[in-house]
Amino acid sequence: MKKKKKAAAFNSLVFTKRMYLFLIPAMAFFLVFWIYPVLQLFYYSITNFNGINYDFDFVGLKNYSKVLSNGTLTNSLKNTLIYAVCTVALNNLIGLAIAMVLNTKLRAKGFFRTCAYFPALFSAIVVGFIWSYVYMPSQGMIASLINLFGGNGAAFNPLGNFRTALYAIALVEVWKGFGTSMIIYLAGLQTVDESLLEAGRIDGCTEWQLIRKIKLPLISSTITINVILAVIAGLKAFDYSFIMTNGGPGKSTKTLMFQVYETAFTDQKMGRASAFSVLAFAFIILVTVFMLYFLNKREVEL
Repeated sequence: MKKKKKAAAFNSLVFTKRMYLFLIPAMAFFLVFWIYPVLQLFYYSITNFNGINYDFDFVGLKNYSKVLSNGTLTNSLKNTLIYAVCTVALNNLIGLAIAMVLNTKLRAKGFFRTCAYFPALFSAIVVGFIWSYVYMPSQGMIASLINLFGGNGAAFNPLGNFRTALYAIALVEVWKGFGTSMIIYLAGLQTVDESLLEAGRIDGCTEWQLIRKIKLPLISSTITINVILAVIAGLKAFDYSFIMTNGGPGKSTKTLMFQVYETAFTDQKMGRASAFSVLAFAFIILVTVFMLYFLNKREVEL
């Protein structure tokens, strides 16, 4: 009997060790395609590598000094923060509002859920080109509607105005992304116990009080997930500023990632772009950690 128990324990130990072998492909993929490029990024950030010629020199922290002193970081950081605040706020407010409506006993709510999520299925390139037409002055969709109602559609040019261009592309991000937020919020709302809501109604709570006192506290973890995902997406913004405005007019839509791209591939200063990427990476990590701390603390208080 003792021999059987020892054999079973030995086989269990061997099986447990073999299980770790299944991690090898994933770990190899992670090391080759994530860890190695990140280490290489730090390496190139202290060189004058131009992206083509590998005969480069080490320049120490010179790239970091130039990035911090030439003003491009300040401008791109300001644009990125404005873009992120707009997209995070609107994505979550619209997604939560639609999820609240679709979580009720609404006819054909499956159809409306599909319609709300449909924009998320398109690639950023397709969305960018579609909205470039929508925003087009004179002949675009919105300009045509303005002309139809007797207005001056030629004067409507949000992408050509440095005051409105950044907000215009932020709305495109919201249009594409609110469906994903809505699906996550809907999943969270469906976990709320209906008996708690019934008890609140019996106590005389209004629908707004039910939302504020019961629903929102119970889906606080869902709110944290959506906000963090939206913050990361907003801070990594590149697609629409590249596709729709190419960073213009002027520098009004140049985000952190766009500035990294321009420095690397237009100016052919890969070393400086690497330094820019390192600083952007550190900034994104700091903001994400701060948001996680704040939201997790908020969850505990609720």
